[in-house]
This record gives sequence, structure tokens and C-alpha cells, in this order.
Amino acid sequence: MRRTLYVLLGVAIFAALWEGYKLVGSPDGTVLFGVRFLPRADDLSMPHLWTVLQRLGRPELTGGDPVWIVVLHACAFTFGITAVGFLGGALVGLLLAVLMQQFRIVERGLLPYVILSQTVPLIAIAPLMAGWGGTIMPPWATVSVIASYLAFFPVAVGLLRGLQSPTASGVELMRSYAAGWWRTLIKLRLPASLPYLFPALRLAGAAAVVGAVVGEISTGTRGGIGRLIIEYSREATSDPAKVYTAMLGAALLGLFVAGVVSLLEVPLMRHRRHVEVVTL
Repeated sequence: MRRTLYVLLGVAIFAALWEGYKLVGSPDGTVLFGVRFLPRADDLSMPHLWTVLQRLGRPELTGGDPVWIVVLHACAFTFGITAVGFLGGALVGLLLAVLMQQFRIVERGLLPYVILSQTVPLIAIAPLMAGWGGTIMPPWATVSVIASYLAFFPVAVGLLRGLQSPTASGVELMRSYAAGWWRTLIKLRLPASLPYLFPALRLAGAAAVVGAVVGEISTGTRGGIGRLIIEYSREATSDPAKVYTAMLGAALLGLFVAGVVSLLEVPLMRHRRHVEVVTL
């Protein structure tokens, strides 16, 4: 309940800031030392929020479906791609974290490259992946690979930190029980890593959405919210509110993915507390 109130409060603050700046901001934007650092506040660049909501209920084209239905279908398509990319990226991140925790030489040799991989601009990688995988994979699978590329990093780093979090006394206790590597991983390290893992999974979910949207735009994949943003952007001068409907859909999709991950957190964290009580 408290989390829902925080979400509603955040939405209210965003709406107040948007409409407040539109009320007092300059139609030409705020310029300082010749550089515009705040956007234009005219109706073409920043339509009223209620105008965007009204546009959701009107047909996309004359006689066509309402915009909200088109955006919903596009979000559902992108969600499927995001789910595949998220699962693939999470699995790769999990395997890398386990290997780096078990073998210190792997951590020293691999972790710098894991971090370096995230410094390469996605907009440059996406066309390359499309070219490499275009002959052996359908377009949606290529976009899923791009999404997993962004998703694996927070899982690998966050889970590695969690697997290394048990105290030395806890590890020694498992050794005194003659517990091997696998049993120590399952009984001690993985339960201890859950508080680190779920924030990483939420970041991975949001990153997978970003990767899927950018991948759809870069590869020209049709049917998703990324392609819809490009198509609606062509009408920015004549129908600016329509552009923001697609952006709103992408933002809500990211929140939805993070919410799904949060739902998985509740039973697993309850199980972790139960295990802690039993072991004590």
C-alpha cells in the first residue's frame, strides 16, 4: 500500500512539474550563455498532459482503432521481446557471477571486460547485431539479443556482490559441515545474495526495455513500441500529443516490467527469512 502511494505521489509531482514549467517557461526555451538547457514550453514541444490523455482515446487514423489500443498492442509485442532478452541476459549474468565468485582469476580477468562492454554505445552495436544475426535469426530475436546485452550487466555485478556477501564465519561453518561448493552456493550464498539480486533484476528489466526499444528503432523491426515512436515522430509538427502517447507507452512498459520483478521478490524474500530462522 505504501509503495502504491509513493508511485501515485511520484506521478503527481511529475505532473505538477510538467504543467508548472509549461505555465512559467518560455516558448523559446530557457537559454543560458547561448545554450538552451530547458526545453521550449509551447504546445508543439510540450503539450498539456490532458491533451496527451485525450489523444489516447481518439482514433490513430480516420476510422481506425483508438491510439491507446495501438499503443497497447505495440507494448505487448515489445514486452514479449523484452521478456526473452531479460531471461537470456539474467541467465548469462547469473553464470558469469557464479564463475567470478568461484574462481578469483576469472573475476580479475573477466570483470573489467564486463564493465567495458557497457561503455560501447548501443546505437552503434544494434545495426551490427542486426547485420550479424539477420541471416540466421528473425528480427525479433535480434532485438532480444540486444536487450539481453544490456540486461546481463546489472545481474552479473549485483549477484557477484551478493555471492561475496556471506561472512567468513558463515563460510567456515559450511566447511565444518563438509559442505561442498554446490551446497554452499545453494544453502548460503544464493539466499544471502537475494537483497542484492532483486535491485539488480529491476535494473536489468528496465535496461532490457531500453534495449528492446532502441533495437526496434535501429533494426527497423515493426510491431513494437520503438517503431511506433519513430512513426509517430513524423507527425510531431501536426499532432505533437500523438508522439507522447508512444513515449508514455514505453515508460509504462518499463514500470510494468519492474513491477513484475518486484512481485517475484516477495515470496523469495519471505522464504529467505524462513531459512534464516531455521538455520539459527
